[in-house]
Amino acid sequence: MIFDADNHYYEPSDCFTRFMPSDRVDDAIRVVGEGDSARVVVGDRPFSFLKEPFADTHVKPGALREMLRAMKAGLAPEDNPVVEPVQPAYRERAARLALMDEQGVDAMVLFPTVAVCVEHFMKDDPARTYLNVHAFNRWLHEEWGYGTDGRIFGVPLMSLLDLDSALAELDAVLDRGARFIHLRPGPQGGRNPADPFFDPFWSRVDEAGLTVTFHISESGFNEMYSAHWGEDPNPSSHQQSAFQWTSFYGDLPIMQTLAGMIFMNFFDRFPNVRVMSVENGSLWVPYLMAAMDKMKGMGRNGPWPGGYLAGRPSEVFREKVFVSPYHEEDVVALADTIGASQVLFGSDYPHAEGLAEPLAFRESLAGLGAADQDLIMGETLVGLAAAP
Repeated sequence: MIFDADNHYYEPSDCFTRFMPSDRVDDAIRVVGEGDSARVVVGDRPFSFLKEPFADTHVKPGALREMLRAMKAGLAPEDNPVVEPVQPAYRERAARLALMDEQGVDAMVLFPTVAVCVEHFMKDDPARTYLNVHAFNRWLHEEWGYGTDGRIFGVPLMSLLDLDSALAELDAVLDRGARFIHLRPGPQGGRNPADPFFDPFWSRVDEAGLTVTFHISESGFNEMYSAHWGEDPNPSSHQQSAFQWTSFYGDLPIMQTLAGMIFMNFFDRFPNVRVMSVENGSLWVPYLMAAMDKMKGMGRNGPWPGGYLAGRPSEVFREKVFVSPYHEEDVVALADTIGASQVLFGSDYPHAEGLAEPLAFRESLAGLGAADQDLIMGETLVGLAAAP
């Protein structure tokens, strides 16, 4: 069974507006203006994280290095050899299923390109956030589905900015058969996402046996930290400095999120909840596990709002957290660290950062036994997608 934990689509410009109430369209994430003056806004705020997020062209799958070289050379999109029109399989379900058959992919967890990056721009407006989340999740269900076919598991968005609204949206996606949900890494409404305040939400997730995904996102950490270091507080994704990539984006949000959940004794309270880290890489995993084990002792006399954590934090991580590493990383070493059963194959197809051919990921598994390779390439994910 080949089950890809990290596939993407390219959203059309109406993904937030199609199901937005007509009297609230001004709150939607949408394109305003025409031609050279067109821009994407989130309500009344410019969306700056992605350049031309709803464009009809994209960088070819797996062409990251060529893309970065072209950007450095200042090539216009029309002169960039790695830019091509958006393919039907990146926007249409039937075409994607046909492509999956060609690629030898049996099933996939399917993430947005734009929608995982927008919540930061609405963080101070819960009403606007939930209007857009609800409209988007309805669009996602109509266009891609939530996985009831056993092949394409579209992942609906969640937010914990407002508990009552979060509960209503969770019920809506559960009614449509969702098996995965997405939260952006980082704090939620000024709280740890595992704060007991959110227990009514997590109780329903636990009862449904959902898998929670934390895909790399615009978590707002650049805005929190960059200005204090003299950096642009809201750079677009591929205009971040090397310092920002290292310090504020990627590793830091997911490390803090998982440590926050583990030290809040989250998994003792909700044993049926599984967590996937997607497209956050894995360089941070050994460090985080070692740091948590040490710092549990240092913090023994501090507060434990979710109850004292019994045992080693690293063992909780090994049991409850599943990691989809970058294909260029040492995947075998990661499997040795957390167990092959906790490692998930993710191609990031069709993004430039990912693989041009998803099954090429297996090359990074050389040295592992056949049984461990099968777990990573899909067997573990079959269990995570299954209903209890």
